[in-house]
Amino acid sequence: MKKEKNIFLNKKILIYGLGKTGISAFKFLKNKNDIFLFDDYQIDSNDFLTRKKTITYSDVIKSKFDRVILSPGIDLNKCRLSNFLKKNKKKIYSDLDVFYSFYKNDSITVTGTNGKSTTCQLLYEILSQKSFDVKLVGNIGNPILSVNNVKKKTIFVIEASSYQLEYSKIFCSKYSAILNIAPDHLERHKTLNNYIKAKFKLIKNQPKGSLSFIKKNDLLVNKELLSNKVNHKVIKVSTTNLDNFIKKIGNEYFLNANNKENLSFVLAILKEFGLRSKSLIKAIKNFKGLNYRQQIIFKGPKLIIINDSKSTSFSSSEGILKLNSKIFWLLGGKPKKGDKFNLSKKYFKNIKAFIYGKNFKFFNNALNNKIQFQNFKNLNEALKKIFFVIKKEKSKKIILFSPCAASFDSFKNFEDRGYYFNKLVKKNLNVQKTIDL
Repeated sequence: MKKEKNIFLNKKILIYGLGKTGISAFKFLKNKNDIFLFDDYQIDSNDFLTRKKTITYSDVIKSKFDRVILSPGIDLNKCRLSNFLKKNKKKIYSDLDVFYSFYKNDSITVTGTNGKSTTCQLLYEILSQKSFDVKLVGNIGNPILSVNNVKKKTIFVIEASSYQLEYSKIFCSKYSAILNIAPDHLERHKTLNNYIKAKFKLIKNQPKGSLSFIKKNDLLVNKELLSNKVNHKVIKVSTTNLDNFIKKIGNEYFLNANNKENLSFVLAILKEFGLRSKSLIKAIKNFKGLNYRQQIIFKGPKLIIINDSKSTSFSSSEGILKLNSKIFWLLGGKPKKGDKFNLSKKYFKNIKAFIYGKNFKFFNNALNNKIQFQNFKNLNEALKKIFFVIKKEKSKKIILFSPCAASFDSFKNFEDRGYYFNKLVKKNLNVQKTIDL
C-alpha cells in the first residue's frame, strides 16, 4: 500500500494570525518547512525567531507560498490580506489539517452552536477517570498543535468551531458530533446556510468506518444530512429520555435542558467505547462544569445565582430559562446579527428580564409582548435592582446572568465579563441583610 504524502513537509508556508493557534502552528512546523509569519497588527514578541520570521505586507504580496495556515480568528473578507487570500484560496488550510496530517490517533470532535466546551470537558474528565490516555484540545483553549507526549493510544477530544472547520480541507475524525445548530456568527458567515455548511463539513469529510452523532430532533442538522451523501453510520441522539438517570446522579448542573442535551451526547459517544451509563454515575455526579458556563456561584435555601457569561445568543440561554422557578434574568451586550428569541410562551410568566447596556433597544424588540423587562445603564445597576426586588419574594428564586450577546461592548471577553459579575454578586451579598437566602 502506497504511503500517503504529508502535504505539510518541506514546503514554503505562510502562517497568518499570530495568536495562540498561529504560534503553536509555527512551533510545530518550523523544523519541517520554510516558515514565514504575518499578522494584521504589530507583534511584540520576545522570541527572536518569531520576530525574524515575521514578514511585511509587501513581502507577502510578492511571494509565492505552497501552503497558507490561517488562524480561525481571521475573517477572509475583512483582513489585510483579503485579496491575496482569495487568489490563493486553494492553498488555505487550518491547524486541524496540520494535526490530521501528522497524527492518525482516534479523535472525538465536537461542534455545534451551544454546549461544545461543556460536552468536551465532560468527555475528557470521564475518559481520564476511566484510565484512557486523553488530550483535550481545540477551541476550548488548548491549540491542537501544542500538545506533547502523544502516543499511539492517545485519544483526542477536540472542540471545533465553525471558523476552524470553514478553513479546513482534509481534517476528519473517527467520532464526530454536531450537538445543535441555531443562527450564530452570521456577521462572519453572512448566511445561516453558510454557517450550517461550515459545521457540517465535520460529518461530510468523515470516512467509511467512522461514526457521527447528531441531535434526533434538530431540524437544521437533519435537513442538511438529507442533502448530503455520507458513507458512514450516523447515530441520532435522543435528548429527552434522561430524567431517571439525572435523578440517580443528583447533580443540579444537569437539570436544565442545555446540559441534559450535552449529557445525552456524552453517554451516546462513550457507549461506543464500551462505557455504559451505570458505570459513569460517579464521574458525572462530581462534574462541576466550566467557569461562566451555567455555573452555580451561590446556592441558598431560597436563592440560586447562576453565572452564564458564556451565553452569546438567545439559543444558548433558552434551555436554562426553562427551569421551574422564578427567574430574574440579566441580559445585555453586543447582540449577534440575525439572533431571535424563540422560547416557548409557557415559560414567560416565570421570568422577569433586566436589560443592561446601550443595546437595550435590540433586546426590547426581541422580548416585547413576551417577557416583562426593565432597562438599566449598566450591569451593576441592573443587579442592584434585582437584589432590591427579591427582598419581597418568599418563594424559591434564581438570579440568572445569561447575557445572550457578545461581551465586547464593555469587556475583553466572556471570562472578563463573568469575573466582573462574580465580584458584583459578592459585593451585593455582603450588604444584603434582609433577603431570605
